[in-house]
Amino acid sequence: MSGFENYSGEARQIEHEIETKGVILGIDWDDAAQVRELARQALDCKLGANNCEPDNPADRARIELFGLAQLMLTVMKESANADIHTHGGAAWKAFAHALWTEHDLRQGNPAADSKPGIG
Repeated sequence: MSGFENYSGEARQIEHEIETKGVILGIDWDDAAQVRELARQALDCKLGANNCEPDNPADRARIELFGLAQLMLTVMKESANADIHTHGGAAWKAFAHALWTEHDLRQGNPAADSKPGIG
């Protein structure tokens, strides 16, 4: 058994941390353009590069947010493997949707903007 036996609780804790990082970074999760820019930064982030320097407090919060997104995906994958459907909250759904949209656009999928939200 994995370390994610309480998937719903894990997702709630991660969502809370995502929201906290959003406050630190001034993210309005209802502002699709702002969240899409954050998703672009997440996909482009390479430690030590512009906007991805761990010694800068804002960049560190952004890097931690990107790590939380990966952790949320891991929790959802583990729960799906256990036949449990796990949901994130509004901040996660906005960020996940933006991440998938940006990913699809980079893969050349022109219908990316119409993709439904993520758990």
